[in-house]
Amino acid sequence: MRQLKVGLAAALAATMAVAGCGSPSANNGSSGGGAKGIETQENAFDPTAKGPAAEVPGAKKGGVITVYSQVTPNTFDPTDTYYADAMAIEKLIFRSPTQFAIRNGKPVLVPDLTDLGTVSSDKLTWTFKMQPGIKYADGSEVKVEDLAYAIKRSFAHDVFANGPTYQLTTFKDGDKYKGPYAGGDAFAGVETPDPTTLVVHLARPFADLPLFMTFPAFTPIPKAKDTKENYKNNPLATGPYQFDTYTPGTELKLKKNPNWEPNTDAVRHQYADGFDFKWGGEDPKTQQQVLNSAGEDANALNSYSIDASVIPQVSGDKKAQLIQGEQPCTYSVQMDTRKIPLEVRKAVAKAYPYDQLNKAGGLNSFNSQPASTVLPPSVPGYTKYDPLPGLSGVGQGDPAGAKADLEAAGKVGFELSWYYDNTKPVPQQTNQIRVDALKAAGFTVKPIGVTTAELRSKIADYDAPVNMGQAPQGWCSDWPSGGSWFPVLFQSHSVEDGTAWGMLTDKALDAKIDEIGNLPADQAVAKWGELDKEIMGKYVALPRYYGKLAFVIGTNIGGAEGDASAGEPFYLNMFLKN
Repeated sequence: MRQLKVGLAAALAATMAVAGCGSPSANNGSSGGGAKGIETQENAFDPTAKGPAAEVPGAKKGGVITVYSQVTPNTFDPTDTYYADAMAIEKLIFRSPTQFAIRNGKPVLVPDLTDLGTVSSDKLTWTFKMQPGIKYADGSEVKVEDLAYAIKRSFAHDVFANGPTYQLTTFKDGDKYKGPYAGGDAFAGVETPDPTTLVVHLARPFADLPLFMTFPAFTPIPKAKDTKENYKNNPLATGPYQFDTYTPGTELKLKKNPNWEPNTDAVRHQYADGFDFKWGGEDPKTQQQVLNSAGEDANALNSYSIDASVIPQVSGDKKAQLIQGEQPCTYSVQMDTRKIPLEVRKAVAKAYPYDQLNKAGGLNSFNSQPASTVLPPSVPGYTKYDPLPGLSGVGQGDPAGAKADLEAAGKVGFELSWYYDNTKPVPQQTNQIRVDALKAAGFTVKPIGVTTAELRSKIADYDAPVNMGQAPQGWCSDWPSGGSWFPVLFQSHSVEDGTAWGMLTDKALDAKIDEIGNLPADQAVAKWGELDKEIMGKYVALPRYYGKLAFVIGTNIGGAEGDASAGEPFYLNMFLKN
């Protein structure tokens, strides 16, 4: 589950308060459109893509692009990176075995340092062939052993505690190996039989491995140049840019990597002479600077979602400076299927006051889109079907109709309970809206107010005396595939893992998810879409909204668009017009 920026998670926490929740557990386009109008998102793989990347229309070379954000990335060690904002920046610096190109606003998986891999008949061995002639910024050759070492390094979770963990459970002996510092170089999960071949051995089938290998954790690192905790201060670049100067928490300046070879890179460009990332300034202030575009601010952007104070401007004469796109996230209100019968869950959905809560929570068309599915529109497998009754993410609710349904089921007075933050005005207001609507529908309600500090632990406790609003209230793709959603949210183990929507323990559903998950990723796409509707029909959660991306750019910025695989700006195509 990709982590959103800290600030974004905090902002979303306020809107999630309508669900009696604190912060969402989700820790993760083209201009003007967002996801509107999408019917089905097809899987996108292009194994034949080669460098150089197609030129961006009108692109020019030169100048420095400034990027403002109030939120500070916590690290630039590729092994330790999991926050979306840092990963977006690192695409400029690091190359990985595979990567996402953005075509027509959608992510397409393409070869980067290697091909897209070939899997064995038993699905337990993947073989990747490496591109020759790729160099680090210092001019030394990238070797396949460096890829293997980086993978081994990702198992040193005691040192790099923030990085992704899929490899710990999917790679052979991943549950035993502790990384190269404590466990040495011998690891059964990875081998390099010749100078151009990387082999990954799995403990169980993992069809999404080529998608996972877009992560910076898979960027090559020479063992001899690994400085452990200090590596984050000046990591070795393989992308078009490298560190120039870095002041942690304040500023990162990137300069051109002279040894980046565009003919080997199907995704990246090197239009600007450099990037200057500046953190800590208040977003409303720097967003206004960008919109004003005085002097050097014409060459700048703010990477954070637009503040409400600037919406009137981007809706008017500065509309061209607004870039909108998708985020791979869906936010919802859970209903515990262990405690709430299906007919009662359907009545909750019928009564739910989406419109009132969304307005009170500050949701608008710039930061959200009403949800009616599990998968968001940016994820391959998304299929737009007619929303099930009460599961459209919109409407004022029908308390009278819901009460009639409860009466028919003999369930009038059924108690609904949830936690909410009782220390802040927005959660208090949204909680009262919810209480009033559900009482009018014939429910007995028991909201439990707790402090902000208590909220995360309370909603994460599946044995707590509540039956709605547990964590996770949101989910973001680690990669654009249903494989990073359904096995994590809806299999029986999800309850023990603390990542369940609805607390389902259905062996038949478990088997169906495994069956789809074992298909080649491109074949699984349609199957995930079909399963989406089946699960929504169980009324395990009320889908509220899909996250949306909206950021502002200076008047001299060209090639700006969103990265739908991450919900961040896509820096790789940007240039200065003059």
